[in-house]
Amino acid sequence: MKQRRLGKNGPLISPIGIGAMSFSNFYGETNESESHQLMTAALDQGVTHIDTANIYGGGVSETVIGTFLAKQGALRNDLFSIASKAGIASDLETGKRYFDNSRSYLIAELDKTLARLKLDSIDLYYIHRRDAETPIEEVTETLVGLVKTGKIKSFGFSEIAPASLRRADAIHHVAAVQSEYSLSVRSPEMGLVQTTKELGTALVAFSPVGRSLLTNNPLPLDAISDMAWLSQNPRFIEPNYSANIKAGEKFRALATDMGLSAAGLAIAWLIHKGEHIIPIPGTRSVAHFLEHCEGAKASLSDSDMQIIEKILPI
Repeated sequence: MKQRRLGKNGPLISPIGIGAMSFSNFYGETNESESHQLMTAALDQGVTHIDTANIYGGGVSETVIGTFLAKQGALRNDLFSIASKAGIASDLETGKRYFDNSRSYLIAELDKTLARLKLDSIDLYYIHRRDAETPIEEVTETLVGLVKTGKIKSFGFSEIAPASLRRADAIHHVAAVQSEYSLSVRSPEMGLVQTTKELGTALVAFSPVGRSLLTNNPLPLDAISDMAWLSQNPRFIEPNYSANIKAGEKFRALATDMGLSAAGLAIAWLIHKGEHIIPIPGTRSVAHFLEHCEGAKASLSDSDMQIIEKILPI
């Protein structure tokens, strides 16, 4: 795979990573063994980036990654570029979630993350969600301090606007911004794609296959009904669900004609939208993961890109 850089000064990594929310039970039941098999397949394919967070399964995702790395002995620090996130907290009494970008919270959560990962440092640490009460300049200064400790090598923000990115970048280079971006979610093209490119910031695209809508086998309604988050997502509620399935039919046919899976073509399209864009698809299946890798290795012409965007326009 051709590599791309994780931020202006970051390491060269594979053009896709693993979205490790799938290492918890968010999209269906899984276990440590399945996740370890997927990480082994990633190494075989040359995929060198894993993205996780402290809230994925309440630390389960990070723990599973940590147990895999622990088995690798002295190589554990060199196999993957690892990113994690913090900023979404829960009230212990009510269980209600809220955003916390305070210095004390971020430091405490980073230490827990490193303990679960069994590492002394990670390559990238994101603010998972912005706390509107804390100025982004103040948060950025906290993150700069964490870089100086050596516990993180760079930092980023998840789901922020271009204007906020510029405010943070005025303090220190922001290595990455994470946002949902795919053929089914084009909103980053309203400024974020352009601003990240200008600033040398990686745009890390989560849910790049549209939470299954851009695959050969979109999740059926009966499976969605058992998923707390997806079952409340308007894209997966009728009549939207059926309309979205129908909208993808020509795309799936095009992928077949091009010798790719639909997921592979969706990944290839994203990679060709910019050299700084890094999709992080998540899956529990090695077979599905290999489809993502297929897309990362595919070459699309300008004509191919135009055809794709005609079939699935904004």
